[in-house]
Order: sequence, then structure tokens, then C-alpha cells
Amino acid sequence: MDWTSNWFMYFILFWAVVMVVFMSIGGFFMFRKFLKVLPMRDGKSKLDWQNYWVERSRPMWTDESKQFLDELVSPVPGPFRDIAKHSIAAKIGQVAIESGASSVTRAHCIEGYIRATPARDYRSLISFLDKKGIDYTPYKHLLNK
Repeated sequence: MDWTSNWFMYFILFWAVVMVVFMSIGGFFMFRKFLKVLPMRDGKSKLDWQNYWVERSRPMWTDESKQFLDELVSPVPGPFRDIAKHSIAAKIGQVAIESGASSVTRAHCIEGYIRATPARDYRSLISFLDKKGIDYTPYKHLLNK
């Protein structure tokens, strides 16, 4: 009887620790999302700016550039792919608009993809671009930040 009660207590303790860890991980990601919604100095949040650039560049996207964007976000895990696609599309749209282009080109996609990728992910970004045979040499200076 004593062995059974000890085993049950350890079982309960194990699941309590697992629950606290999972809640902490979920809270971390929720907090990150909350920080993106907070307004910056200009009064708009990061998400507001992303929506602005996506909407402003929407008519500039061609079928070819949309397919290339889908190819660029393919290594992102499925549940996060839509969010990543939106933020990368926003950066690509910003690059295209600020360059004065009439449509989004492959070069805009590569530059926007590099600019939208956090520095901690540059190693996987470079290996992905190399694996796909995508020439990113004109934008190597962006990877040195």
C-alpha cells in the first residue's frame, strides 16, 4: 500500500511539472504576440505596419512572385506558416514600394525574405537558399548585421 501511494504522488508531481512547463511556454509565445500589438512611437504597432505594407503592395504581386513567396516559406512549420508568410510578404512589399517598383520581382522577394528573417535564423536561411539554388550574393551585406 505504501509503494502505491508513493508512486501516485510522484505521478501527480510529474504531471504538475509538465503542466507548469507547458503553461510557461504558451505564456511566452502569448507575451511575444502581445508585444507586437503594442503601439510604437508613431502610434502604430508592428502588426499595423505589416497590414499596411501588405495592403499597399497587394496589387503589385504577380502569380510568379506569389509562388516564389510560397517556396520561400516552405521550411516554416505548417502551424506558423501563415503568420510567417504575412510578415515576410509585408517586408517584401515594403522593399518593393520603397524601391519605386511597379511589381514585386524575385529580387524584391529575396531581399525582403532576408530582411524579415531574424539574425538568429541566418544559418538556416543560407542553407535553405543554397539548397534551392537561389542566388543571394547581392544581399550578403544584409546577413552581416
